[in-house]
Amino acid sequence: REASKRVLGMRHFDVQLMGGIVLHQGRIAEMRTGEGKTLTATLPVALNALTGGGVHVVTVNDYLAKRDTQWMGQVYDALGLSVACIQHESAFLYDRDWTGDDERLVRLRPVTRAEAYAADITYGTNNEFGFDYLRDNMVPTADRMVQRELVYAIVDEVDNILIDEARTPLIISGQAEQATDRYYQFAQIVKQLKDKRDFEVDHKHRTVALTEEGIDRVEQLMQLPPGESIYDERYIELTHYLEQALKAQVTFTRDKDYIVRDGEVIIVDEFTGRMMEGRRYSEGLHQAIEAKEGVRVRRQNVTLATITFQNYFRMYEKLAGMTGTAKTEAEEFRRIYSLDVVSIPTNMPMIRADHGDLVFKNERGKFNAVIGDIKEKRDQGRPVLVGTTSIETSERLSEELKRQGIPHQVLNAKQHEREAAIVAEAGEARAVTIATNMAGRGTDIKLGPGVREAGGLHIIGTERHEARRIDNQLRGRAGRQGDPGSSQFYVSLEDDLMKRFGSDRISKMMERLGMEEDVPIEHSVITKSIENAQVKVEGHNFDLRKHVVQYDDIMNMHREVVYADRKRLVQGEDIQERVWDMVEREIEKIVDANMGDGKDLERYDDRIFETYKGLVPMTEVTQDDIASFERNDLVDFLIEDAESGYDQVEERFGPEIMRRVERHVMLTVIDKLWVAHLTEMDELREGVGLQAYAQKDPLVVYKTQGYDFFQQLLANIQHDVVHTIFRVQP
Repeated sequence: REASKRVLGMRHFDVQLMGGIVLHQGRIAEMRTGEGKTLTATLPVALNALTGGGVHVVTVNDYLAKRDTQWMGQVYDALGLSVACIQHESAFLYDRDWTGDDERLVRLRPVTRAEAYAADITYGTNNEFGFDYLRDNMVPTADRMVQRELVYAIVDEVDNILIDEARTPLIISGQAEQATDRYYQFAQIVKQLKDKRDFEVDHKHRTVALTEEGIDRVEQLMQLPPGESIYDERYIELTHYLEQALKAQVTFTRDKDYIVRDGEVIIVDEFTGRMMEGRRYSEGLHQAIEAKEGVRVRRQNVTLATITFQNYFRMYEKLAGMTGTAKTEAEEFRRIYSLDVVSIPTNMPMIRADHGDLVFKNERGKFNAVIGDIKEKRDQGRPVLVGTTSIETSERLSEELKRQGIPHQVLNAKQHEREAAIVAEAGEARAVTIATNMAGRGTDIKLGPGVREAGGLHIIGTERHEARRIDNQLRGRAGRQGDPGSSQFYVSLEDDLMKRFGSDRISKMMERLGMEEDVPIEHSVITKSIENAQVKVEGHNFDLRKHVVQYDDIMNMHREVVYADRKRLVQGEDIQERVWDMVEREIEKIVDANMGDGKDLERYDDRIFETYKGLVPMTEVTQDDIASFERNDLVDFLIEDAESGYDQVEERFGPEIMRRVERHVMLTVIDKLWVAHLTEMDELREGVGLQAYAQKDPLVVYKTQGYDFFQQLLANIQHDVVHTIFRVQP
């Protein structure tokens, strides 16, 4: 409080201290617009920053993150705390002596993202924090991670970030980095291989394995220099194309599994026999089939990483938020984020006059009334702020005002910096400003000379928004800190909200009263039914968001396991034992799959031999060796043999580099398969909707099948790591 008073000349009000306490407790402080949320946040931010764990302050846009760093940075700096902000493509550290070339960036010294996160306090938008988290889980080495642990976050305009934006997950996607010509190359190569001699097919599992001869043949066809193998580290990518080309060639049949129409490969559903247009096989299999059939190979867009804001913010040890309007969504905050909402009283009593809604028969009548109201208030010397729900409406209104010769400014949430300047002027006498919902949020409207006496700022809403919260935000622009002001909403029966939710009763009522288009009615029944419509929409939107969370919660369990694993690898964990465990388990799997049960199922020593040789290419074990053992002894025998094979690989590299190779192989495999898993889960999620018809709960299906997919992911990771590690060449 003292630092702020000395540096900014702003001393925290008692109600701001109350707000700060609530934020420190990890709750949501509902503070009316104009009660100084930005300043309030400095209290818990500074207190929690003392622990050294790093505090994140989350803002709605880059402009506010930068503004607050410059403005509140002075207070933190006086307290000896470092503060930084992350922007879309840049990051800055508050430095009181820095001038730089751009006067908008005064006191903001450009730094790296990691340095910005290393500061005691970091400002930024929810998107930047979320994407940095995802990117951190895609880096090859630890020194490229930027975030520290997620300890404490204060979310400004918490309703906007945790509720309005919660339906859209963050997704990092990339064009799969496939070289399409590789698919054609391998399609030609596999066409020259012969069944039984060059590869073994397991039709039941749709898998194909190359024999030793097959591998030599492929290397010949690829014209690799003598002594090089397709399994060398530098060619490791290519094995993927080879496997998919084989699979496409051998286990997928045209006109049974897929058809080719107009130069396109279309999957045929094996259960219904319907064509599944738009669906593509994942992991490059579709491309391999396209190459086999000689049609154009299309690149696929893949999701590389994804998370919802809900799950990102739940990872913080402590989360708090502030907003002018959260009471209407208190239940959602509690159920999804376990956050309580606490209303903070205003510093000065509120004297704004909120008038009941005026309802018109149609839009024309409504707009005429709005224009009339604007003129009347301007003549009284009062400023007017008009809120619209769409850019289209703002532009329509602006045209009308131009025709009538009324000077005005229009704000559409397009350029944040310019907006802040316009909003700041919106309180001057006779100023008319038109703004869409989010425009200029977070900037004070200060009343100009003579305005208070004239009656303060007048707010006009041109229609009701789906959420009551947004209407309340608009109203809250007037009557800040005990200023006078008034608000009036205009509604017509042609508005979206009224069309969607029951206005039959009202239109009948209006007809009964024989209404002209320019005559409004103001009636409690109507205001009530509008609010009921809003409650309906809010409930519907809450269900949609809850739905998103429930699905992402399942993905989240998978994500946590994989990301935690990845983090340990990136930080240099020694995984020799783990790799070895995998080898042992893989050998057991090979033996058990072909061992038979002594009754109906036969034992296939030739298969064990071929598959094992595929795993440990340098082995000298013969099929006769295998035939001479029973299960347990055979497993021990093969493990021992694999050990000597592994030692040979390690001798080539030397132990220290071998540990790096193990990590590199494991990381590469995890990343490749995780992306494929995301694609599978996406497709599963799109497909489960159909389960609802089969009287199954889609969420339950998603959960159980998702679990199976995840187990399969772990099995595939094991398989790929083990099959790669014996073939790595220095």
